[in-house]
Amino acid sequence: MYELPPLARFGGLVATDLCDVTSDPAALESEGFWAVVADFEGGLVCARFADVRPEPVPAPTPGGWSGPAPGDWTSSLDHAAYTEGVRRIRRYIAAGEVYQANLCRVMSAPLPEPDRSDVDELTALLALGNPAPYAGTVRLPAHGVEVATASPELFLRRDGRVVESGPIKGTGRAAADLLEKDHAENVMIVDLVRNDLGRCCATGTVTVPALCAVEPHPGLVHLVSTVRGELAAGAGWPELFAAAFPPGSVTGAPKSSALRIIEELETAPRGPYCGGIGWVDADRGTGELAVGIRTFWIDRAAAGGPALRFGTGAGITWGSDPEREWDETELKAARLLKVAAGAYQPTGGIAR
Repeated sequence: MYELPPLARFGGLVATDLCDVTSDPAALESEGFWAVVADFEGGLVCARFADVRPEPVPAPTPGGWSGPAPGDWTSSLDHAAYTEGVRRIRRYIAAGEVYQANLCRVMSAPLPEPDRSDVDELTALLALGNPAPYAGTVRLPAHGVEVATASPELFLRRDGRVVESGPIKGTGRAAADLLEKDHAENVMIVDLVRNDLGRCCATGTVTVPALCAVEPHPGLVHLVSTVRGELAAGAGWPELFAAAFPPGSVTGAPKSSALRIIEELETAPRGPYCGGIGWVDADRGTGELAVGIRTFWIDRAAAGGPALRFGTGAGITWGSDPEREWDETELKAARLLKVAAGAYQPTGGIAR
């Protein structure tokens, strides 16, 4: 296969001409424009690009993407394993070990034509079929990073010394589907994010400008809150990562207990799913990282040959019903898996 050149695409900008790759978050305080992919397990890839220019997401190229059919996907946790996992988390909650934990599953499918698997082409399809505020591409084939995200969730935004997070908790097809459990879960995670940001922000600066706002997205709605603070003297991206990673909305509370339970119950690494994906402009002191949900990534080293992966999950509380939580993971995945299978039509549509 011809190796596609490195590229990053976020928010109407495209970055090319790769000049540096590092795993050191301190580089984000130096200079230049960086694409960032932090996987859930702690791996970090920061890629600095020399050429950054405005460019809208292009229309899909006919034949540019060949994705798996919706029926080709397998899940790291099947229905029985997932619902049993929900029941086990409820038992941990009853025992007082955790208040909430996110339970996720990683879906995988073989790529039918690996030579026609450009994640930037998948991003173009997602822009039509599932537009999202934090959509983007990071394509670094030589470094094992090929990610297309349609994330609706802000992990960290930085403007100078001001930082902000936008945790999502609560999902339904419409606002009427949101339950009291969803609001309680959102408030719980807001407290966790406040505490995370408080570890690297100046005392007294962490606030919650918005709590449990209903936000529409393609095919569903979310409850979204906003947490804001001002970095303490001497704190920067390394301290932000140390304090806030992995994102609280995709772990649980207390975070340490939730992470232990996640490791026990989940059978596949999450990778960039539930990590952080975005950009940092070190020259301007700005940056925006999304929580890596609604995210596809290519694993060309998969045992059975190149595979496309996608993660989906739900936050589990004492009020969780195992079947409803499974249905939520299905709802979050259904539209995106159809888009990833879609063939581009000259009318601009996606074949279903």
